[in-house]
Amino acid sequence: MKLGDIISIVEGTLITANADLDLDIPCACGADLMSDVLTHATSGSLLLTGLVNPQVVRTAEIAEIAAIVFVRGKRPSPEMIALAEEKGIPLIVARYTMFEMCGRLYERGMDSCDVSR
Repeated sequence: MKLGDIISIVEGTLITANADLDLDIPCACGADLMSDVLTHATSGSLLLTGLVNPQVVRTAEIAEIAAIVFVRGKRPSPEMIALAEEKGIPLIVARYTMFEMCGRLYERGMDSCDVSR
């Protein structure tokens, strides 16, 4: 699924500059525990999270996350946005809960990153 389509489906707002809206993202992982991201996300995936601190961006870099969606309208700090831009990780803010956003994406064909399915 293309990043631009994801933003549309979750009715999100891109808050970082220079994102490739044609970037293909094959799967998504919803987590607030960054240890879960490191064990369940795959390279190039989408991360949905309600956790808003710099460790999210740092974990995303290590896990090679393609983009991050912050749920429930949570907004990262300017420092987090700058770090994400430096690392080339698009950040999106959307108002819906994680449950609703995962459901919207799944309904439109997004796969889970959970390889145990």
